[in-house]
Amino acid sequence: PVFLAGGSDDDNLFQWPQDRLTEQLDLLIANGGNYVRNTMSDRRDKGFEVYPFRQLPDGKYDLDQWNDEYWRRFETFLDETARRGVIVQIEVWDRFDYSRENWAGHPCNPKNNVNYTHESSGLAAVYPDHPGANRQPFFYTVPTLRNNGIVHRHQERFVDRMLEHTLKHGHVLYCMDNETSGAEEWGRWWAEHIKRRAAEAGRRVYVTEMWDSWDLKAEDHRRTFDHPEIYDFVDVSQNNHKKGQEHWDNFQWVRQRLAAHPRPVNTVKTYGADGNKFGHTDRDGLERVWRHVLGGAAAVRFHRPDSGLGLGPKAQAALKSIRMLEEKVKLWELVPGNEPLTDREPNEAFLASRPGEAYVVYFTDGGKAGLNLAGQGGQFLLQWLDLELARMSRGESVPAGGVVQLDAPDGRAMLAILTRR
Repeated sequence: PVFLAGGSDDDNLFQWPQDRLTEQLDLLIANGGNYVRNTMSDRRDKGFEVYPFRQLPDGKYDLDQWNDEYWRRFETFLDETARRGVIVQIEVWDRFDYSRENWAGHPCNPKNNVNYTHESSGLAAVYPDHPGANRQPFFYTVPTLRNNGIVHRHQERFVDRMLEHTLKHGHVLYCMDNETSGAEEWGRWWAEHIKRRAAEAGRRVYVTEMWDSWDLKAEDHRRTFDHPEIYDFVDVSQNNHKKGQEHWDNFQWVRQRLAAHPRPVNTVKTYGADGNKFGHTDRDGLERVWRHVLGGAAAVRFHRPDSGLGLGPKAQAALKSIRMLEEKVKLWELVPGNEPLTDREPNEAFLASRPGEAYVVYFTDGGKAGLNLAGQGGQFLLQWLDLELARMSRGESVPAGGVVQLDAPDGRAMLAILTRR
């Protein structure tokens, strides 16, 4: 097994100039990261992004011809991540590309291409609503919904071209959408299509869907939770709009929901940065990552600025600290559960353990708690990991058999790591 941890300063790194891309990937792995998000997004946020389709001399696009530069960048990105052992989680469709100002210049807008009209495609020139309203017919084209073959043909051609590149590699995970509020049939059709194409190529792939609801108990999330025959892992990034004890509790609810058919649980977007539009703080982002690390996640990543900490200094320290923790314990062998903690306040301390062998207590902001080791014999080595500095203490020997009092030094975010001597 491998624990995935990462951060990056954009959600579609494949669009970046190659020198900036390789610099970002080198910084990631230098700090212990091995996981990035990559939307196939083409909206021109920074000015250097390109569309996948060829633009004709008159300014319109031909959806039957490719823009080779888009695919060259994508192949370079896949090669550079593979070379560094970085796992890529792709999001095939990003709803924000297809509404409001981004739709105005998009090649799939009928006014911008030579392949179909507004009348034949059913697509309007303007979609002014937030994409969460799901009023864009682009996301209803699959045969199991409106069966709009005129548009769907080009969508399928795009996905198949993407797969020509990704199926040559073994380090790619597939998420159908970015925080979709779409119909269940949309994502399911694409998940099955990608699996079918992979099978034809003799490859095994892993797919999921990311729903929009911030409440993980909402019905839309059950479309992935309750369908292991379709979705090989789940992504609960929207939990990262929750805070404190609720954030932990909701994640544990998901683990229980999946208990009959356990699957990896990823969080490819961890929100939280001072001044972001959601009212979050840097501390929110750091706490969310650590609650998920100890809570049983398979993958965590800091979301891009300014919604998250990206690959900034605080994210780098967290990634280093995760790998320092892994030198002491295997995260996938730990079981989350706060029951052995005494005198614990909500959101003060969280525990993951391999009972009798290893215990890891996360203190969010200093604090005190007792760890009940009754029934355990011998000695444990207690070490403190300062999560802000990524610095481990030398440690001290503590006896088992009763309650070990833990007092997080300096009022800082800390891990208490107890391993059997």
